[in-house]
Amino acid sequence: MNPFSESTDRRSFLRTGSLITAASLLPGIAKAQGEGGEIKVALVGCGGRGTGAAAQSLNCPGTKLVAIADAFEDNVSKAAETLKKQFPDRVDLPAERIFHGFDAYQKAIDAADLVLLCTPPGFRPMHFEYAVEKGKHAFVEKPVAVDGPGIRKFIAAAKAADAKNLKVVCGLQRRYQNSYLETLEQVKAGIIGDIINSQVYWSGGGVWTRARQEGMTEMQYQMRNWYYFNWLCGDHICEQHIHNLDVGNWFKGAVPVKANGIGGRTKRIGKDWGEIYDHHYVEYTYADGTTMNSQCKHWNGTWSKVSETIVGTKGTATPGAIKDLAGKIIWRSRGEQNNPYQTEHDVLVKHIIENKPINDAHFTAEATLTAIMGRMATYTGQEVTWEQALNSDLDTMPKTLAWDADPGPKPGADGMYPAPIPGEIKAV
Repeated sequence: MNPFSESTDRRSFLRTGSLITAASLLPGIAKAQGEGGEIKVALVGCGGRGTGAAAQSLNCPGTKLVAIADAFEDNVSKAAETLKKQFPDRVDLPAERIFHGFDAYQKAIDAADLVLLCTPPGFRPMHFEYAVEKGKHAFVEKPVAVDGPGIRKFIAAAKAADAKNLKVVCGLQRRYQNSYLETLEQVKAGIIGDIINSQVYWSGGGVWTRARQEGMTEMQYQMRNWYYFNWLCGDHICEQHIHNLDVGNWFKGAVPVKANGIGGRTKRIGKDWGEIYDHHYVEYTYADGTTMNSQCKHWNGTWSKVSETIVGTKGTATPGAIKDLAGKIIWRSRGEQNNPYQTEHDVLVKHIIENKPINDAHFTAEATLTAIMGRMATYTGQEVTWEQALNSDLDTMPKTLAWDADPGPKPGADGMYPAPIPGEIKAV
């Protein structure tokens, strides 16, 4: 049922729920700094998330940014300028190590010890595969694929990373957030009894759009507006809601075996919103018959919530708080709070320095496939199993990556991209 869940990280302190605090990370980092150690870092994907990840990596003593890459030249130029100003003594980016184009990732990865993979998710499998092939440690943003072939490629690379003793941390930062870790310890101790359900939400107003500019090729437009095309993003159930789905799996200690759901487009309909849905509702079922109910939407001006509720036979748990069945709070987190976005980089650098195993790629692949399975269910209107999602042969990646190449999706005469119609399409 789940061929890739047994991994090094399952035996680590992250899996068992031990707390991660800034103070616990300092000795190993300081030791390497005192010995003059230096970790050469490369950034692949120079948007806002990538530039932020680079800054967090450079906040770790012993790191230096030596190369950056992006498909777009203006992205790398902007990121280089920003990071040089922010970290003048930690950034070494001569012109010959600032790369742009579809093959730029290879050149940046070749120059580094640690790579930060922060491009749109559709590129993640090929970038991670190359990084592992070259023996590089990696910070890998979520999600890690957008379809079955991509997931299988990523899983193979994750197993190869284990064999090479490479350190991998992924951008599911809730796993590094003390309030979640403290809550998980309580749940494992039995305070809410047996888990029978979880309710997970990413409901909000949506994200940016980028209008088509005169002279753009279709590939350029879709790359600039990547959030709205499945080959790049995987839909927002995959790109954003993966965080909440991962929490449900993490607390349950399992992955769902099947999913069914509904979704569509109600508010975000227009030329700027590509082919994805603006809402999804999915019922996931685990092997023991328990469920996870998932909802995500991009609707302005409506009820919003981004969180998770774990339901047990004795009570319910939310991040940092637990209630009994009568709704009375019986436990609340009072420990040190942390910035999990920074902590995940601190942990990665610590494990590199101390040569201790860590590989988040396995559970991040599980969370990604959970999201893909949910999207397949809402798009098709059919029940979809874990095996069907994992073994799907529908590959969304364009056959050629070039600015004048065909990316696949095409607008109609009215400028609108067709959205999937349940009951009429093959799973995407």
